[in-house]
Amino acid sequence: MAAQMTPHVVSSEPLEIGDARWMTLVKIKYKDVDGKDRVWEGVQRKTRPAGSSVDAVHIVAVLKKDAGPELLLQRQFRPAVGKICIELPAGLLDENETVEQCAIRELAEETGYVGTIKPDSHRSRPKLFGAPGFSNSCSVMVHVDIDMQADGNRNPKPRLEEGEFIECFSLPLNQLYAECRRLESEGSAIDGKLGSLIEGFEMSRLWRS
Repeated sequence: MAAQMTPHVVSSEPLEIGDARWMTLVKIKYKDVDGKDRVWEGVQRKTRPAGSSVDAVHIVAVLKKDAGPELLLQRQFRPAVGKICIELPAGLLDENETVEQCAIRELAEETGYVGTIKPDSHRSRPKLFGAPGFSNSCSVMVHVDIDMQADGNRNPKPRLEEGEFIECFSLPLNQLYAECRRLESEGSAIDGKLGSLIEGFEMSRLWRS
């Protein structure tokens, strides 16, 4: 078996809009609160399914282990930041697919685990705009239960597409903040959705009455 290369960015150059497969630049004209005409530059995904207001899902799956609950995570190289990113399992919606169906499919493809959807007590999942200052990209978090005793979850095998190199791992919930900070100090990048989640954990701990 050939030795694996450390992924790294080789070059970067401007991309012509006509050559972009996944996104496009847009010029947005709008009126401000004073009625003045203004212009904004933004980025939009080309992949959003027709009729959907959501592009992607992020999967929150807690593994119930003997030593305590652990959050399922993954690491993969992201060329845009030139680093290995620590992320929640995630993926883009397919045409005619609900966010719940997408979460179950992406979980199985990226991690090998088979899960079931945890009902949302508010009956709707909040839409998360990752960078509203420059993009309309929108996602939701879907909470998934994983039965660790199920046959399909005893030895999970991801079904990755060509060009995908994803490593799955998990971190104890009670060490999540410290461990992510450690991974960042070692050179990894923390995805914004995961970062917001761990900051919430830390705030809950610091402000617990």
